[in-house]
Formats: sequence, C-alpha cells, structure tokens
Amino acid sequence: MIAISDLLFRYPEGEFELNVPELEVAAGETVAVIGPSGSGKTTLLHLMAGIRLPQKGTVVTDEVEVTGLDDGARRDFRIRRIGMVFQEFELLEYLTVLDNILLPYRINGSLKLDGSVRERAVSIAEQVGIADKLNRLSTRLSHGEKQRVAVCRALIAEPVLLLADEPTGNLDPTNTLKVLDILLDAAEATGATLVTVTHDHDLLPRFDRSIDVMDLIDIKHDQGPTLPDSEHISSGPQITQIDADRGKENE
Repeated sequence: MIAISDLLFRYPEGEFELNVPELEVAAGETVAVIGPSGSGKTTLLHLMAGIRLPQKGTVVTDEVEVTGLDDGARRDFRIRRIGMVFQEFELLEYLTVLDNILLPYRINGSLKLDGSVRERAVSIAEQVGIADKLNRLSTRLSHGEKQRVAVCRALIAEPVLLLADEPTGNLDPTNTLKVLDILLDAAEATGATLVTVTHDHDLLPRFDRSIDVMDLIDIKHDQGPTLPDSEHISSGPQITQIDADRGKENE
C-alpha cells in the first residue's frame, strides 16, 4: 500500500530532517505512528498523502507514485483514495455537520453523491454519537465533536487508505475507544490500510505494529529547535484534504 524509499525531507528553516531509507506499509495493515512532539509524525503522514513533497526520494501510495504527480493530480488522488483526519479538523464553519461530512462528494466530480451516500453519512454519525447534530453548524460544536465530524468525513468515501493525525487526541476515554473502534472496524470491513498518529501508547496493542519516528529523523546539529508538532503551530485555513497543500500545512 505504501512504499517509501531513499526519502529526504527538510523544512526551509531549522535543523530538522526526516530520512527514510525504506519504509513499507502493507495493504490492510493497521499502523500506529509514535514519537515525541516535533519529531515529524504529521510530516510523515503528509508525505504519504502527497500533501508535502520530499527533496529526495519516492513515495508510492496505492501503487501510485505520488511524488511524480502535479498538484492537481495529487489532490484528485487524495479525495478519491485517501481519507484523512487532520489534527485541526479542517471543517468549514459555514457548513452544517452533515455537509462537512459529505464535503468530499461536493468537490470532486468523480464521487457521486446519492441517497446511499447520505444514508452512510447518517449511519457513521450515529456510530460516533453526533447524529443529533447533523444540522448544526460546526462553529457550535465542542472540540471533541469536531474531531468526530472529521472522522466521519474521512470514512464517507470508503477510502483504501486512512491517515489519521491524533484522531482521539481530544476525546474522553469512552469516546476514544469508540472512535478507534470505528476506524479499525471500517478498515477491516473494507480492507483499507490505517495509519494513525497517536501519543497514547495504551492504544498500541490495538494496531498490527507501530513506527517510532525517532528511528527515522536526523538532527544535523545539537543546537537549533526542531519544528513543533502541528498542534503547536498556527496555520492558514485548510479547507479539505485535497487542497491542504495550497497553503501552509500544520507541521
């Protein structure tokens, strides 16, 4: 499903480098990505999705070399084949919860919005406990409710790859297990691959394996800060996963 080789990624400023000589994630595998703040967990997910491009190396996702696609092709590829849960949710404030969930179908002509899709949106919302809020604007949601809307949107198109950046980070223990179960069950039901960034090591036994990003990075000098994790940095608006690379991403 994912094959990374000879990858080198640097940010324009700072001493951070992400070096990945070789990394593979098998189709249908569930993987947790761990590491301290600033270690590049979000960056790794963005490279897998083609939101960011490395200075060197290749990223092949679902048999497509995303590093060889132009911006438009990468956006289309993401919306059709990847479901993403961003750490900052990236919901549109002027849309209702239901319309935010259905957003991938509104912005890509290759996805057909019909009654069955709407029924699936309602069903997923029921599973995560927000069915009673489908007509509410996202501005009237709690942090945890926004998180669950983002999870529903990632699942709506039944993607072959799920990339989730701290999908349970703002949830209480009960809802943490509920949302993780939904992601794992969805991946199993459709045969999708799931790669999830998490700080919660208690969740690791639920995954097939874990990847520690500290095994991949290289800090060139002892001095100089690494780039903070996405939760510590503000960015411009990111509308959806397909055009997140039009602006500055979160890590």
